[in-house]
Amino acid sequence: MIGAIKAWTDELLGRGAAAITVPVFDGALKSNRYIEDARILATLADPEDLATDGKTVFIADGSRVCKITADGLQEVLSCEGRVTALACLPDGGLALAIDGVTVRIEGGPHHGRSWKAAAGQHLSAVNAISVMQGGHLLVTDGSADRPYDEWKRDLMSLGRSGRVFELSLADDGARILSKNRAYAFGASEINGQIWFSESWKHHVVCLDGASRPLPVTDELPGYPSRIAQASGGGAWLTCFALRTQLVEFVLREHTYRKRMMAEMEPAHWIAPALNSGNTFLEPMQGAQLKMMGVVKPWAPPRSYGLIVRLDEQGLVRYSLHSRFDGKNHGVLAAVECDGQLYMIAKGSRRLLALDIAAVEKELIG
Repeated sequence: MIGAIKAWTDELLGRGAAAITVPVFDGALKSNRYIEDARILATLADPEDLATDGKTVFIADGSRVCKITADGLQEVLSCEGRVTALACLPDGGLALAIDGVTVRIEGGPHHGRSWKAAAGQHLSAVNAISVMQGGHLLVTDGSADRPYDEWKRDLMSLGRSGRVFELSLADDGARILSKNRAYAFGASEINGQIWFSESWKHHVVCLDGASRPLPVTDELPGYPSRIAQASGGGAWLTCFALRTQLVEFVLREHTYRKRMMAEMEPAHWIAPALNSGNTFLEPMQGAQLKMMGVVKPWAPPRSYGLIVRLDEQGLVRYSLHSRFDGKNHGVLAAVECDGQLYMIAKGSRRLLALDIAAVEKELIG
């Protein structure tokens, strides 16, 4: 009863969950050009995810998996479907998600083991895999209702069916760690705790045995996605798009939102995107225009590139950006290997790299 009254007053006064305000870039989130100016290692066909065993970086590109070598990219595996998530196993081999509906092990002692269902529930939109210290797999399934490619429809439908699974390599076992999440997208074991992203609620939460997940970092300015361990503790967190007041407004205008979904192509919805500026049919947003022939870099973005470096407590140490006037948008994955940060910018289909020490010297001294 109290919850219903609070929801009604929030709607009436435009506060709480009904507010359309979004956090601003300030402090450790101050905008810069590090992602936009990063080294371009390759332009790929359909990049989705990255993984590393500490020595080699692997890239999921469409239906193939490649590794970075001194001579460029070398294909190591070809699959019958698109690889939507990727992880390196500590005893050799790779864990793959195929088309978001199957998790399979390729190579190593567990070669051939696979899951199409977990804890009695079919997989639907597997978007991230990581390995726990005990050898189990952490798997996030963004939505039980919609396939991997329909993440935008899940957001605009106010989806709340995401799940976090733990899969056992030893005996094919599986259990649900969390369910009914607003698009689970990325999980990792950080400092002995399980952190996972809940994209549509703009936060990272922690599973530590409590009855409800506890916030690690809240009220992010973007939609968080994959999480990777960082050397020295903490994590690298990618945000594949930014929140805007216009999208927040549309999410709360239910009649308009439903008509938009029914009558328009998803590419033209007022919704986040992995890239922009490709067609005049894209929806215009306030101030997202050129002035005197120059694109305004501080305009509210339809697409953006953002990586956040979190410390062990989940506080933001610093952030890396490709602003509205850049091209390296839709950053879906970032992993650290041998002092380099490797990134996938899905919007530009690029594999990028940055020297972490050089970045930290400039940003934090």
